[in-house]
Amino acid sequence: MEDSSPENSNTNGHSSGIRQISLLGVKIHYVDMATTLDVAKGWIAQGGPHHIVTADASAVVLAQKDDEFREIINQADLVTPDGSGILLGAKWLHTPLACRVSGVDIAKNLCRMAAEDGFSVFLLGAAPGIAERAAKNLESEFPGLEIAGTQHGYFQPTEEPDIVERIRTSGAKVLFVALGFPKQEKFIRRYFEELGVCVAIGVGGSLDVFSGTVRRAPEWMQRHGLEWAYRLAQNPRKISKVMTLPQFVCLVLKEKVRRTILKNKE
Repeated sequence: MEDSSPENSNTNGHSSGIRQISLLGVKIHYVDMATTLDVAKGWIAQGGPHHIVTADASAVVLAQKDDEFREIINQADLVTPDGSGILLGAKWLHTPLACRVSGVDIAKNLCRMAAEDGFSVFLLGAAPGIAERAAKNLESEFPGLEIAGTQHGYFQPTEEPDIVERIRTSGAKVLFVALGFPKQEKFIRRYFEELGVCVAIGVGGSLDVFSGTVRRAPEWMQRHGLEWAYRLAQNPRKISKVMTLPQFVCLVLKEKVRRTILKNKE
C-alpha cells in the first residue's frame, strides 16, 4: 500500500494537537516518552477507553497485507514509534520522528505511575505462569503497585467473554495485552467498549521481560538500534520477525523513489 500522506499534520480525535506522520499508510505520532505518559495520565483522569499501539517495522509490513490491522492502527488514539527501523524509515522519507517509544518502556513507566497515583493494572498474555511472575516482580519493583488481575494468553475464543468480564470487573484502569501483533490489537479493538479500562496497550513480549524469563538487550545495544539482534540470539525462532526488516527497507525505498518521480514531474 502506498503512502498518500507524506507530510506531518495535526491529529484528529483523542490525540488532537499531537503531530503525526503517515509511514507507508500507517499512522505514527511524533511523541517522546514524557508526552506519551502525559497523554496516558490525562486519559486515566478523564475515563473512557483509549488504545495505544506501539508500531515497529514488522507491524508496518504486516499492515500492508492486513487491512483490518492497518485500520485498527490508524484508528488508535496514540501510535508510538517502536524501533530503530521506524525512525530510519521516517527519516528517509523526510518525516523524521523524535525518538523510539517502546511498549516495554511504556508499560514499565505506567506501572511506576500506577504505584504513585493509586490506580491498578491488569496483565493479559504470555505463557501460563508468566503474567503471575511478572506481577510479583513489578509489585516488588514498584511498592504500592496493585495488579488487579492476570490471565495467560493461551485461551480459546469461547473463553474470551469470561476474560473480558474479569478485566471489566477488576477495576483496572490500564490493561497490558501481550499476545503479539496483530492478535493483541485485534483483541483490544474487538472488546474496546467492554473492557472497562482507560488505557489498553499491546505490549508484545514485555511480560516475558518483567517475569525474568527473557532478558533485555544491554542499554548500549538499545541505544544503537541493535535490540533485535540480541533478541534473535536469545531466540532464533524470531527470525521470521527479523526478516520483515529488509521487507520494510524495500518498501520505504520504493516509496522514496515514487515520491522522487512525482516531484520531478511537477
